[in-house]
Amino acid sequence: MNKTEILIIDDEPQIRKLLQINLESNDYRVILASTGKEGLILGASHPPDLVLLDLGLPDTSGHEVLKKFREWYNNPIIILSVQNNETDIVSALDNGATDYLSKPFRTGELLARIRSAIKRHHATDNQTILNFGPLEIDLVSRRVRKGDEPLKLTSTEYNLLAIFAKNEGKVLTHQYILREIWGFGYQTETQYLRVFVASLRKKIEENPNSPKHVITESGVGYRFQ
Repeated sequence: MNKTEILIIDDEPQIRKLLQINLESNDYRVILASTGKEGLILGASHPPDLVLLDLGLPDTSGHEVLKKFREWYNNPIIILSVQNNETDIVSALDNGATDYLSKPFRTGELLARIRSAIKRHHATDNQTILNFGPLEIDLVSRRVRKGDEPLKLTSTEYNLLAIFAKNEGKVLTHQYILREIWGFGYQTETQYLRVFVASLRKKIEENPNSPKHVITESGVGYRFQ
């Protein structure tokens, strides 16, 4: 049996039941909470491997629950919510959410996001060579190959690719990327970022106009896969 334990924090009984049935049928162990307070207590008393968190809770904002979890909890937190406006998504991701799915969601996509989040979390921190199909990234030598061909990337293009690859499968907001690569003064320069993403895509994608690696999350940021 899968030993992975998932805490579901959602006030809708039918959603909790649906998630429980689908997760347990895929051999996950499930803990249920209907309020933010209950979820925090359960999480603190028996930390799960992953949390599924609704933003619209009856007793407190899911954003506040997320912030409280992130004071001590380092495992993945995936947001499930009907609140799908860009402000909510960006806020949740910037406050430490691993991923975000809007309700209603497809079970297959949720399971894939869970597997990806857990895989990333358990990946070894000292991994120095990352492989994505024909793309190979050597984090020590800062060299990138596509098949047998070395790619010539600028320093900024490499830094952008490295931050994407280290966060494979995770949505990175525009603000996060700009802050990490260029610093706090550039957090509103989304057009600046788009130029470098376009340049990087031309070098790593088979078809830059239909990218398979650097995927745009409209109005939010990018996801690398």
